[in-house]
Amino acid sequence: MTCEGCKGFFRRAMKRNARPRCLFWKGTCEITRKTRRQCQACRLRKCLESGMRKEMIMSDAAVEERRALIRRKKREQIRTQPPGAKGLTEEQRMMIRELMNAQMKTFDTNFSQFKNFRLPEVLSSGCEIPNSLQTPSGEEAVKWSQIREDLGRVKVSLQLRGEDGSVWNYKPPANNSGKEIFSMLPHIADMSTYMFKGIINFAKVISYFRDLTIEDQISLLKGATFELCQLRFNTVFNAETGTWECGRLSYCLEDPAGGFQQLLLEPMLKFHYMLKKLQLHKEEYVLMQAISLFSPDRPGVVQRCVVDQMQERFAITLKAYIECHRPQPAYRFLFLKIMAMLTELRSINAQHTKRLLRIQDIHPFATPLMQELFGIVEG
Repeated sequence: MTCEGCKGFFRRAMKRNARPRCLFWKGTCEITRKTRRQCQACRLRKCLESGMRKEMIMSDAAVEERRALIRRKKREQIRTQPPGAKGLTEEQRMMIRELMNAQMKTFDTNFSQFKNFRLPEVLSSGCEIPNSLQTPSGEEAVKWSQIREDLGRVKVSLQLRGEDGSVWNYKPPANNSGKEIFSMLPHIADMSTYMFKGIINFAKVISYFRDLTIEDQISLLKGATFELCQLRFNTVFNAETGTWECGRLSYCLEDPAGGFQQLLLEPMLKFHYMLKKLQLHKEEYVLMQAISLFSPDRPGVVQRCVVDQMQERFAITLKAYIECHRPQPAYRFLFLKIMAMLTELRSINAQHTKRLLRIQDIHPFATPLMQELFGIVEG
């Protein structure tokens, strides 16, 4: 018996017909795991003394024949195995069915129930801006600069297709006065309310979630709602056009530089492109939502052990699903990539929350529309 390292060393030495010489202790070097790389001659001597023989080394043709046999057996095993027989238990299949049922009941990719929303307006003809923001000076000017940086990094254009075939387009003003920030807030607040209600209903349909205490349910939802929103929005994201296609509504990020390379530096947009690139199944998306929802380290969670066990079960189910329904080895790293995307989303969520709290702290003069948006996000 030998380790793989010494086996490879002996095979290479015999094939090269090498006869190394000891440069240290005249053939008496002590060979251990730590010193075996220091003297090839003494290492080869110890291999021979241990019983390794040149005639036992397989030829290149024999090695290739054995590898071909292993590959053939794997192919035969895959062909003879019934679909879904490997990896997924009955409990895991029931878990996926329950999550898919909750998703279908609470999320319509056509956004057919999203009605009576407010559309952005040209501010000069409608919404009023607080006097403190119209002509800021001194400390207020610094605060206004910060809020523009927090909310106005990337501008969003909107297209609404009417039932009669008409098309209404909204593009943010070309100037950078800052007023364009407020024009979209009413609509964003309406969309946030719609999405958050769907996520709350999604959680309520899941029996594992209903078994938790009300306090833990609230804590988990408050912590995960933003993340679940992004996962759901990714299902309607068109990576070729950079557009979120929400039924009759389409949202696109405007790039003043004229190219999407700059926008890829924005973490949120980069996340959507990277996640869409994985080409996930609906089952994988919904399992990602469950893993995000059942995060034991959310603030305020009391039954951490229970939530942690549930999250682990969802993660194991996701891994088993990938092994069952994705050809191997092409997708052998998909599970790790998905978990990395969830970690990245968690980081984006933390930055998003910090940004909103900072705006609330330093801008007591925020308009009622902004306060409405913040209230939805916090609640």
